[in-house]
Amino acid sequence: MKQSWWACLAPPGFLAAWACVCLVQGCGPGPGYGVRSRPRVLTPMHYKQFFPNFSENNLGASGKAEGKIARNSERFNELVCNYNPDIVFKDEENTNADRFMTKRCKDCLNRLAIAVMNQWPGVRLRVTEAWDEDGHHPPGSLHYEGRAVDITTDDRETKKYGLLAQLAVQAGFDWVHYESKYHIHCSVKADHSVAVEKGGCFPGWASVTVAGGGQKRLSSLAPGDRVMALSGTGQVVFSPVILFLHQDQKRWSTFLSLETEDGHRLVLTSYHLVFLSSHCRPDRSQYQAQFANRAKLGNCVLIHTAGGSVHPSKIISIAVEESVGVYAPLTEAGTMFVDGVLASSYALVEHHHLAHWVFGPVRLFYSLNQLVWRETTDNQPRTESETTAIKTPDRCSSIAMDKNKNRAGVYVNNSVVHKHNNVSEPARTDKTVTQTVNVHWYARLLYSLGCIFLDSDTFQP
Repeated sequence: MKQSWWACLAPPGFLAAWACVCLVQGCGPGPGYGVRSRPRVLTPMHYKQFFPNFSENNLGASGKAEGKIARNSERFNELVCNYNPDIVFKDEENTNADRFMTKRCKDCLNRLAIAVMNQWPGVRLRVTEAWDEDGHHPPGSLHYEGRAVDITTDDRETKKYGLLAQLAVQAGFDWVHYESKYHIHCSVKADHSVAVEKGGCFPGWASVTVAGGGQKRLSSLAPGDRVMALSGTGQVVFSPVILFLHQDQKRWSTFLSLETEDGHRLVLTSYHLVFLSSHCRPDRSQYQAQFANRAKLGNCVLIHTAGGSVHPSKIISIAVEESVGVYAPLTEAGTMFVDGVLASSYALVEHHHLAHWVFGPVRLFYSLNQLVWRETTDNQPRTESETTAIKTPDRCSSIAMDKNKNRAGVYVNNSVVHKHNNVSEPARTDKTVTQTVNVHWYARLLYSLGCIFLDSDTFQP
């Protein structure tokens, strides 16, 4: 006898109830799911070290200078004044110049001020230089635009400056340099820069392997497509795409390009998670999900070979690219092989398992929806044509991408810009994917909660 649809929903219903109980328990005293993880030990930066490992004006750092801002210029209105009482401003000119900065710089500085007080109770952050209107810095300095600050602690103990620099990285500054034994230099991207929007995405021309063995570009991918991924048990599976966390075919963004010794090339945004290891061992448990901008030459990633095996491959090149189109598909497994390299579906939170857990309700809803849809479909009699279609499945949705064609976008490496020819999307005979321009509402909700509850060392606001 055929089970009714409510009987099929009973087990998932019990699962949902159990999940709610776990959430309530996590909010109570004692260890639980709602407890904030212990902050990891911060490693002080060394003298003359900078992060990320690009020059300050590189697209992967704070970006190019856009020209001086004078008090009587129209761009002066872009600057804001920082009156945070937890920050000591040197202001030796007595003009409040050190209090003027871009909004992004102000936000990072305020977060850093809180981190300093938490790290050293009774100590405050001190700003010795911010916006410069008097020409005291070299040409092209971001101080002239209010995008750079020089900082110390108010007790001026130089032994703290290495850790202060690391705290500045965690606070969100786009470039931090232990420039002098007497101060730390920090800078940010321009407020209007598209690269300021930190998300976790891949370019539209990146490809994944779909069920059936074909390749499909992310710009052509649709919810329900099954893509190659790695399950929680370490098995290669074809996991369905549940939804897109971010999808915008017109937005220009800055990406990091990680090229491996085997010729694989993964292109993704700085704060997307990729599985990295400093040791090229086949043990997959040694690979931790980290922000892409933490990748270093010599680190290893996991790649899927044509023979069907997964093995390590060493990173031999790290570059910066600009390209149009950003896509962040969420798979049921939480992972996927993009251009043959294993990456996470998640970004901004440097904790893959935590991110996968909080997206549990989305996966649960997807499973319930699939059950209802399957029950409804099974109860409807099939026509002769539908029966024939099931026996001879259409494989047009897995059209292989022509790898000899150039990819769209602009490639930037060592300050040289190379433009690639635009290519049209591969022909599709199965269905047309309607492109949307949005960030999924659930991802927005989690981002807002992350800004409130998560530590700055695991969450990139």
